[in-house]
Amino acid sequence: MKKYIFNIILIFLSLILIIVMVIEEYRETKFIQEKEIVLKNKIESQNITYEAEKTNIEEKEYPKEEIISEYKGYDVSAKLEIPKIELETYVLSNHSISALSVSVTKFWGPNPNETGNFCITGHNFINKNMFHNLKKLAIGDKFFLLDNKIGKVEYEIYDTFEVLPTDVDCLSQETGGKKEVTLITCTNDSKKRIIIKAKEVV
Repeated sequence: MKKYIFNIILIFLSLILIIVMVIEEYRETKFIQEKEIVLKNKIESQNITYEAEKTNIEEKEYPKEEIISEYKGYDVSAKLEIPKIELETYVLSNHSISALSVSVTKFWGPNPNETGNFCITGHNFINKNMFHNLKKLAIGDKFFLLDNKIGKVEYEIYDTFEVLPTDVDCLSQETGGKKEVTLITCTNDSKKRIIIKAKEVV
């Protein structure tokens, strides 16, 4: 009789243990499933945000204004307009001593108005299409770069400084996926370079 009662109790305890294990397994499975759903929703939300941002970037349109393809026998890459110093000048595609005597030139970087750092260099001549008045620009001033592919893009100056001719850090293409323009010319004594850094106005 005692043995029978003991077996009944043992079976009862085993059933309780099994029930508890099943309940715990169910709770753990449900917790994992809920966690997976939250994670999935978060990933989908991030993907939607990314796709929306990507679409906005791809769909962004700029004003179009046709510019000449050649200036005084040199291929033109873009047109630079700086209202503050009343400068309108063509950016020649190829950098050379002879080209610099005609206008400002592309010195380094991607094509105009593309992602990266488009670097323009020009002499500190008093000529109306040169960089003589570049030193008058300050942080917050704005200018435009125009090309026939993307259009007219507005840039805002965020830094101005002088460097030695051997310092080429200003040519860096690490722009964080943004569009930037760097304007470069000589100081009056030609011992240093004036650097104007600008980024696209978003």
